Amino acid sequence: MKNSKDESFFEKVYDVVRQIPYGKVTSYGAIARCIGSPQASRMVGWAMNGSHTIKPYVPAHRVVNRNGMLTGKVHFGGRDTMQELLKAEGIEVIEDKIVNFKAHFWDPMSIY
Repeated sequence: MKNSKDESFFEKVYDVVRQIPYGKVTSYGAIARCIGSPQASRMVGWAMNGSHTIKPYVPAHRVVNRNGMLTGKVHFGGRDTMQELLKAEGIEVIEDKIVNFKAHFWDPMSIY
């Protein structure tokens, strides 16, 4: 993560999301804690809503709620697009929830 004082909140979020390993997911709250804004998980969600046009690519499909639910799936264009992207990475989703969420969870604090 960059430590520039002029870096925006959204840019900090995108920096963390780009580091989520293939086949792993993290939560809005874990990202918020990682960037030093532990009460800002909803704002992380707003950042994910606007991430689809950002370059370089932001793998927003790897960000879910604290229970492993695909709460942001409506922002992916198709009804099942987020689930399909996760499935392509080996993550099973049933009824909009990641199966064995703890095994797939990546803690962004592990990179700092």
